[in-house]
Amino acid sequence: MRGIRRKEKEIKNKDEMLKILETTQYITIAMSNNNEPYLVTLSHGYDRNHHCIYFHCAKEGKKIDILKSNPLVWGQALIDEGYVQGACDHLYATVQFKGTVTFIEDKEEKVHALKTMIRALESNPDSVMAEHISDKSVKRVGIGRIDINFLSGKKADKVVISL
Repeated sequence: MRGIRRKEKEIKNKDEMLKILETTQYITIAMSNNNEPYLVTLSHGYDRNHHCIYFHCAKEGKKIDILKSNPLVWGQALIDEGYVQGACDHLYATVQFKGTVTFIEDKEEKVHALKTMIRALESNPDSVMAEHISDKSVKRVGIGRIDINFLSGKKADKVVISL
């Protein structure tokens, strides 16, 4: 795999990359079916202990069909610090990842996944978990797990003028 061209922007610290996965509000994943790309943006929760990303979804649809036929995905988590006016530069931190999607049927893992996502996204996770996690909701929701097997990171945290 080709390395990053702008070495000064490379995130080398794995913990820093994992922190980005933990704090972003969403990820974007790319998938392919019959050599046709498809891209979706998902809310998620990163599980550091299992080095995976959980996402919730419907149990049917185009994304599900594609992932069942080809579970390999490439994804990105992005912290956008915005465009710097007058400097022709943009500040950001991003993590790229490659992984394989599995759809979870095990009730205990689905509950764990939902709690992981709620903790990542909600300011008051305990009340949301109490209200929204039930036997009925767990049975009804689709849960995907991305087992990550590659990470790389890149950031621009200051304006760099290059001619």
